[in-house]
Amino acid sequence: MPSPRVLILLANGTNRDQDAAQAFVEAGADPVILPLNQLRSQQQSWREFHILVLPGGFSYGDALGAGKLLALDLQTYFAEEVAHFVESGKPVIGICNGFQALVKAGILPGDREIGRLPQATLTHNARGSFECRWVTLIPSSQKCVWTRGLSEPVECPVAHGEGRFVLSDPEQGRLAQEHDQVALVYAAPTGLPANGEYPYNPNGSSLDIAGVCNPQGNVLGLMPHPENHIFPYQHPLWTRGARRGSGLPLFANGVAHAREL
Repeated sequence: MPSPRVLILLANGTNRDQDAAQAFVEAGADPVILPLNQLRSQQQSWREFHILVLPGGFSYGDALGAGKLLALDLQTYFAEEVAHFVESGKPVIGICNGFQALVKAGILPGDREIGRLPQATLTHNARGSFECRWVTLIPSSQKCVWTRGLSEPVECPVAHGEGRFVLSDPEQGRLAQEHDQVALVYAAPTGLPANGEYPYNPNGSSLDIAGVCNPQGNVLGLMPHPENHIFPYQHPLWTRGARRGSGLPLFANGVAHAREL
């Protein structure tokens, strides 16, 4: 197929759309950034696209909570379009604020219908402060099309105040692991899971969860920003010769899956 077309949603306050677009260009796709208002007026059909992206930022200024108003947009105006992406197996990714919106819209963890009350949330960081630092992520799901086959840890920044992933029932954490829905976990310098240790787990997320996928494996939500480490010079240790942990393979996986559909 030609280069897969990527729909990147743009809401007021979104600020990582260009970063996400660049990552998909480098991964061999054709990204298009479209404002939600334009999509509401039906000037463009969602079905023309092969990948859906909810990028990071502060959609609607996080006025009613991080990602909440964007989630309401998805539930109210675009539930059918989003459901088509999810159910057809097309790759969907929500990064940071986009992850928050997917969770609060009930799309992730993904075992309830869109618009129902979610079984998880992303709430204030355990230390109650905005975290802006680099972290290490371990790809941990072979079900997730975005992380399948990845063995090298991903190093990239986080930048959020509400990134602590919390499940409504601790038993769901065990089930998420059992069903291979924990896509990415925060890691310590040893290469092992952070085990809740700050700052390696920067927000106190349950089970060190940095990203989760839906039961089908095509929808990924994550708090860190792999789109901000796709070139070697973006790494803070680049001048010291660091060449590791690129986020680009994650995007390449999504593009490869879209080509297979």
